[in-house]
Amino acid sequence: MKISVVIECLENFAPLSLQEDYDNAGLIVGNKQDECTGIITALDVTEKVVQEAVSKKCNLIVAHHPIIFKGLKRLNGANYVERTVISAIKNNIAVYAIHTNLDNVIAGVNKQIAEKLGLQNLQVLEPKEKILKKMVTFSPKGNADAVRNALFKSGGKLGNYSECSFNTEGVGTFKAEPGAHPYIGDIRKRHEENETRIEVIFPAHLQKQIVASLKAAHPYEEVAYDIYPLDTNLTDFGSGLSGDLPKPLSEKKLLLVLKTAFKLQTIRHSPFLKNKISRIAVCGGAGSFLISQAKASGAQAFITSDIKYHEFFDADSEILMADIGHFESEQYTIALLADILTEKFPNFAVLKTKINTNPVNYYI
Repeated sequence: MKISVVIECLENFAPLSLQEDYDNAGLIVGNKQDECTGIITALDVTEKVVQEAVSKKCNLIVAHHPIIFKGLKRLNGANYVERTVISAIKNNIAVYAIHTNLDNVIAGVNKQIAEKLGLQNLQVLEPKEKILKKMVTFSPKGNADAVRNALFKSGGKLGNYSECSFNTEGVGTFKAEPGAHPYIGDIRKRHEENETRIEVIFPAHLQKQIVASLKAAHPYEEVAYDIYPLDTNLTDFGSGLSGDLPKPLSEKKLLLVLKTAFKLQTIRHSPFLKNKISRIAVCGGAGSFLISQAKASGAQAFITSDIKYHEFFDADSEILMADIGHFESEQYTIALLADILTEKFPNFAVLKTKINTNPVNYYI
């Protein structure tokens, strides 16, 4: 199995088009055409993780955080990033990062946090904008159902509704020129055909797939279609999640639950408000950009990390904010990546790193 097959699996789960502009997800080191000998999943890529991959005879590391965020001007081992990249190249270890694109799928990083807390009725806090498109095509009336069914494999889903489309009837015209092989009609003679105009919404990252499905199912030699970008948000993709607890907890009890579920030594939090917590907002990693969205979701608590001193004031006696640590909030991503790959490749070696890459320590 080639590394490219593993990448395809990961990008089907979390398409690269969903990553944020500042991010650097994707294949960072290595050749995707190499045969994959084994996979190690990790949160971070360090020299120790590369050496672990070497010792386990795995030539692919799939990590949440990219080892390279900014362009490197030289590789002389001056810092841990350069040393890690040099080690990966020397040992022919490919490094793949699946970062904010994994944050932005509802079944990704934040769902791991939600599941540890038993949250139900999950909703995305900040749906990602402008990731929907609309396809408009025209089919002979008798073939419209087959064309629609092909499009529904990649589109036509709105929330909990699938196979959504809009259809209108009309008359199309064309004249086949010499060299054409028309499905219907004669060469050099204008033809009129009763056609159905079909409109279907689809996620932008599936454009190649939906166009291929259209062309495979459509009877015409030359298939006419238009694609339009939409401003509509898709609630399955975006930053953060909110959800309901099975039963309300006191603020102190919630913090105790967090300490156990995430193996925490300490929690930084805003002042207690003496509220019962029934709805919680979560964001793995640095999530302070979602404070206002957490409040708007109706949550009484927001669980995230990397909250700065002045950002705690933004709780403003409206919500309990708890900073559980960056590594701690994303630690279960390692198992998530292993589960995604093991489900797809049950007979292939997928290992979880044994290296604790958390750079933050606490003196208790």
